[in-house]
Amino acid sequence: MKFRLTKLEKSWILYDIANSAFILLVATLLPIYFDYLAGKANLSESDYLAYWGYAGSVATILVAVLGPICGTLADRRGYKKPLFIISMLLGVVGCAMMGVAWSWLSFLVIFVIAKVGYSSSLVFYDSMLPEISDYDKMDRVSTLGYALGYIGSVIPFVLCLAVVLGYELIGISQVTGLILSFMITAVWWLVCSLPLSRQYKQSAYQECKGNPIAETFRQLARSFREAKKHKHIFVYLLAFFFFIDGVYTIIDMATAYGKSLGLDTTGLLLALLVTQIVAFPCSIIFGRFSAKYDTGLLIKICILCYTGIAIFAVFLMVQWQFWLLAVLVGMFQGGIQALSRSYLGKIIPPEQSGEYYGLMDICGKGASFVGTTLVAVMSQVTEGMSFKLFGLPIANTGLAVGSIAVLFVIGFFLFCYADKLNKARVSV
Repeated sequence: MKFRLTKLEKSWILYDIANSAFILLVATLLPIYFDYLAGKANLSESDYLAYWGYAGSVATILVAVLGPICGTLADRRGYKKPLFIISMLLGVVGCAMMGVAWSWLSFLVIFVIAKVGYSSSLVFYDSMLPEISDYDKMDRVSTLGYALGYIGSVIPFVLCLAVVLGYELIGISQVTGLILSFMITAVWWLVCSLPLSRQYKQSAYQECKGNPIAETFRQLARSFREAKKHKHIFVYLLAFFFFIDGVYTIIDMATAYGKSLGLDTTGLLLALLVTQIVAFPCSIIFGRFSAKYDTGLLIKICILCYTGIAIFAVFLMVQWQFWLLAVLVGMFQGGIQALSRSYLGKIIPPEQSGEYYGLMDICGKGASFVGTTLVAVMSQVTEGMSFKLFGLPIANTGLAVGSIAVLFVIGFFLFCYADKLNKARVSV
């Protein structure tokens, strides 16, 4: 049967295009602007990378605390849509306001606010998937969302690159070009969010008994008490905690890592643009594979490939290696994110989707606290040290980034166990 999208599915996918523009900005231009502010304050390269990592960690800790609470609250009738809109607007306004920062510290504060809005909106957005799509279509819809998000986010990013790299042609400074790129991204994010904000209506929910806030905490407590009944879900979320931690850390730290190695700014930006372009067809390919092959098998392949990518990053020293790294990340980034999202949607009760996707956000974007903090601490602890492996020189920042490979290994073995539990449950 031919694969067709409903109007609501199209609107849901459009939000992937909306928010992906912000995360591409975070991975590319924001570290460059922060580098400018850090340079004015005479921060060292190691401190620059560390403070950027700490800011990401603070944002993810806040989301880790708020995610399951807001997600469980969103499962109450009439709450999910308003909470989604509020979170989205917090991210959009924060994105637009980063250009008014007067110091590296104020910039990081505004960045944390924008990142919390972005990440919180995804809790509600992801939890809509079981409502807006059928079980058999979820893998395809989820991967198509990521695929179009990657290629769609290139449109505002190209506009941003035009003003940042071609600033002299339009008679502005490069710093002004960076500030304009924040505004362009914020407008794109807002406009592409409007269709879903208008069309979505919550169809799966739990009736609220008493005070909604108090009931939210009671429901969370019940969920943790009943963990033994849903062992396949909780082991999967634990596995997700580890392997997606590495994925988000690589996304968040890529440009900052390249800058710390002294690589050319223009080359870094173009390489990460290639990541988006490569991720588009590869995400679609994984979506097509999901119709023929087991979703669990595809996720395992992605985790193993990411383990190799993290190890390769240890030896990164020159520009062409960063380009190769960008291509490799693009090949598996969309697949692992999209299939992880739809895998959870298949194993949870739809009326508790907000709660479980809130928990997923703890284990996902909240988990990147471990990765970014690990990279930040390793960067500062090993500052000034020199290393060699197999006779090859390794920068201390390379060792810091490569240390996240162990998280992929742990995540792989936990996911194998979770997938085994889920298959045993289904076969009963």
